[in-house]
Amino acid sequence: MKKILAMCALLCLPLSALASDDYMVLFKKQGTFQDVRDSIQFSIEGKGLKINHTNKIAEMLARTGTAVGASRQVYVDGEQFEFCSATISREMMEADPHAMVMCPYIVSVYTIPDDKNVYVAYRKPGPTTNPKLQKALSDVENLLTGIINDAM
Repeated sequence: MKKILAMCALLCLPLSALASDDYMVLFKKQGTFQDVRDSIQFSIEGKGLKINHTNKIAEMLARTGTAVGASRQVYVDGEQFEFCSATISREMMEADPHAMVMCPYIVSVYTIPDDKNVYVAYRKPGPTTNPKLQKALSDVENLLTGIINDAM
């Protein structure tokens, strides 16, 4: 019940897509990391997709920082969800077997120090001259944007 109430509260908060570089699509949301993270997870799973792995990026950087001589905290919280769509991935790899590098898809959720926003981002598929691959990559991007929009 708590998760349902948190989800309802989260849906009332504003979502905004930010201008981003060519390599990513970035959204920001007011709320807690845990609520946004859970909403993204529920959205991925709600589309019938299986999360293969959750990467704990913030924890990894905190754990390894001293070993590499770093002292700056990059993230307060930060995780990535890795997953694929059998349908879209097959379409993409049938169009170009080398497109395997685009799988798995990753959605990142993170917070940064001294910033009250939660960020959600994904890698933007690059350009191609192959029309079948372009359609598949467009489908990948539509899936990722849809997951984020549904969660927010």
